[in-house]
Amino acid sequence: MKAVFYQSIGPELIRHDIDVDAASLVPRDAVTTPGANVQYVWPHPSKQWLYVVSSDGGPNIIPGTRHIMTAFRIDPSSGALSPHGEPVSLPSRPVHCSVDCSGGYLLTAYNYPSNITVHRIGPDGAIGDLVPHGALDVGVFAHQVLTTPGNQTAIMVTRGNNPEAGKAEDPGALKVYGFKDGVLINLASIQRGNGLGFGPRHFEVHPEKPWLFLSVERQSELHVYSLNEDGTLPRDATFIKNALIDRANHMHTQMAGAIHIHPNGRFVYMTNRNSGTEEIGGRKVFKAGENNVAVFSIDPASGEPTLIQNIDAHTNHLRSFAIEPSGRLLIAASIQPMAMRDGSTLPAALVLYRIGDDGRLEFARKYDVDTGRFMQFWTGIVTLP
Repeated sequence: MKAVFYQSIGPELIRHDIDVDAASLVPRDAVTTPGANVQYVWPHPSKQWLYVVSSDGGPNIIPGTRHIMTAFRIDPSSGALSPHGEPVSLPSRPVHCSVDCSGGYLLTAYNYPSNITVHRIGPDGAIGDLVPHGALDVGVFAHQVLTTPGNQTAIMVTRGNNPEAGKAEDPGALKVYGFKDGVLINLASIQRGNGLGFGPRHFEVHPEKPWLFLSVERQSELHVYSLNEDGTLPRDATFIKNALIDRANHMHTQMAGAIHIHPNGRFVYMTNRNSGTEEIGGRKVFKAGENNVAVFSIDPASGEPTLIQNIDAHTNHLRSFAIEPSGRLLIAASIQPMAMRDGSTLPAALVLYRIGDDGRLEFARKYDVDTGRFMQFWTGIVTLP
């Protein structure tokens, strides 16, 4: 089974071969999305095609003016990408996309304004037309949308926003929709209390058990829900766990990030990010806080996670990471350089960790990345067919 690693820097999507035994990457080639920076990427279940959503908007550049969706064909032997069909215009900045379990529909979440769309996917993998739906409850600041394993529902994570000077907090929620033939209908809004103090980011469903593991960005927590047979969720989480080493400090700038479950279902991984700055000598530099990967073991009977490790990021603000399919290697990526107090600059990086039989991570190597005027916004691994 061969897998390839893809890395986005601005509009470029760069392909790497993975050497698991050596814990190393070998860059091969790159494709460029037309006129906009990569925001998120998702493979078709068949692994024949890759879908990329791009925008010239982004953090501190919202909303942007050019937003597109592009399909690429994946070479089955090498993972090399080639354009497949024409790019499709989108209404605003897309922040996440995914393909449903049937491979027939491409779902896209938009953060500003919060929104969701569904496009048909043709038998040849080409992006088709929009699927119309009625008015939907889309919450505030959508950040991810996935269909559940039975394909009966789709869940969109809406993060909300922290309070700012003169602006109240926006509540977060999980928006649960019925999903049939690509059509979405409102089913439920799941949130802790009234959604204040609840800022979810991403979730992943356990590969074997009906457990949904949720990264809660604004509170730096891991929540676990029992997924109902019909793809809906109960009102309350079964477990709520802290993901930080030192919860008492820096909470105003801490953010939980991406979340992934180990292929064997025994461990779950989540990033802690902090890019808070202060001004020293007219220069904005990193202030303090946690940048690490949190590792949890999963109780096989109850699904309860237990924090067993926080391993240093060796860089700043790990936005994305992926686990190689054999379960022996984790590759994480920071978003951009960070000026430090000592006058140096910590570059963006790709960080590779070996995964032990006990789920714990061991730092293997780091590749510094020159992002130029762009960001290293997304990275991921795709298994070839």
